[in-house]
Amino acid sequence: MPWTAARFRSGDGECDASIFRPAAAEDGGPLPIIVLAHGLSGVKSLRLDVYAERFAQRGYVAMTFDYRHFGASTGEPRDFVDIPEQLEDWRSAVAFARTLEGVDPERVILWGTSFGGGHVMTTAADDHRIAAVLAQCPFSDGEATGRATPKKTAQGLARLALRDRAAKLFGRRPVRVPVVGNPGDVAIMTAPGSFEGFRAIYEAAGVPFEIPEIPARVMLQVRNYRPGLRAADVTAPLLISLCERDTVTPAAATEELARRAPRGEIKRFDSGHFGIYVGDLFESVIAGQIEFIERHVPIGTAAPR
Repeated sequence: MPWTAARFRSGDGECDASIFRPAAAEDGGPLPIIVLAHGLSGVKSLRLDVYAERFAQRGYVAMTFDYRHFGASTGEPRDFVDIPEQLEDWRSAVAFARTLEGVDPERVILWGTSFGGGHVMTTAADDHRIAAVLAQCPFSDGEATGRATPKKTAQGLARLALRDRAAKLFGRRPVRVPVVGNPGDVAIMTAPGSFEGFRAIYEAAGVPFEIPEIPARVMLQVRNYRPGLRAADVTAPLLISLCERDTVTPAAATEELARRAPRGEIKRFDSGHFGIYVGDLFESVIAGQIEFIERHVPIGTAAPR
């Protein structure tokens, strides 16, 4: 499906975006738009286009974007994750989406996965104009994630994070940590099956596989980031696509917090954290997400003013 490139300002830089439009829009006025971004270290070329294409085929405008420091977006150091910056990128993406031609600014839908799944709950909790939210295997509770991390791995991550913070203070190169590894490795995601599932996403996207490494200082933020607590403040319909065997973003903590959302819904899948991005499970997940948005934000129905 054809798409157009775009860029928008965010903070002190720019984010790179791709906009997917329906082949033939219905005669019903401006269309809803779905804004999509990835999880920790993810870029839009890792299958976000597949989700966006499916939504556009159903008549929605869809926009994927990369956070600053990733992909073709600006920002140094490269592949750097900072939670406040990424939340600012989400706010900037929503503001930009509302200005696009043919888009209804009152029918913006957020879609985020993993770390981005936490970001969309935070963003929607602060912006009650958001029309609907889809959070896929979301990162919801840094404390629960910390408890699920093996002690040896957690200690190794903490040492690297402190070294990286010192490197920043003294103007040295970042101390980096692998995003994914096998059980026992010092890496951010080491639950059984994580390495294989992560690689499968690259293979399905046709992108050469290379384990991303990011500056380790983000781990000093992660433990205190609990976006699932904000679910109670999300006034829009909220769909959680929950992986029942997820230990990367522990499913039990996510479900407990998601139940606080006033208009929350949960769809469960027999999968670990990475299993729903490809194959039959992907088809089940995307079908549920399409049903959700068509029910809550249908094409051809103007938003209430």
